[in-house]
Amino acid sequence: MFNKYFLLSFATVIALTLSACASVKLTDGGEKARLLSSGEVANCQKRGATTVRVKSTLLSVQRQPTVIAKELQILARNSSVNMGGDTVTPISKIDNGEQTFGVYRCVP
Repeated sequence: MFNKYFLLSFATVIALTLSACASVKLTDGGEKARLLSSGEVANCQKRGATTVRVKSTLLSVQRQPTVIAKELQILARNSSVNMGGDTVTPISKIDNGEQTFGVYRCVP
């Protein structure tokens, strides 16, 4: 049988692993980029597309879809800056932790 110290250590490792996954942060440039719907970018200049990925499972456990979606949006906003964009819009559904976004320049 496992002793309480082993279980406590195991629980601590799991907690630290889970908290480390929430480390997707907006960059300074990404903070300036917006997430809009496809209808809102009609008057913007298309700069291209970016495909971003995060882990959809952690230790064989499916991560929450809302958390995955938020992290993908953050990564897309960060990525848009490298393409000269200031706006992103999803152009695909999330599939196994991956999503493609259109990158646009909307602000002159």
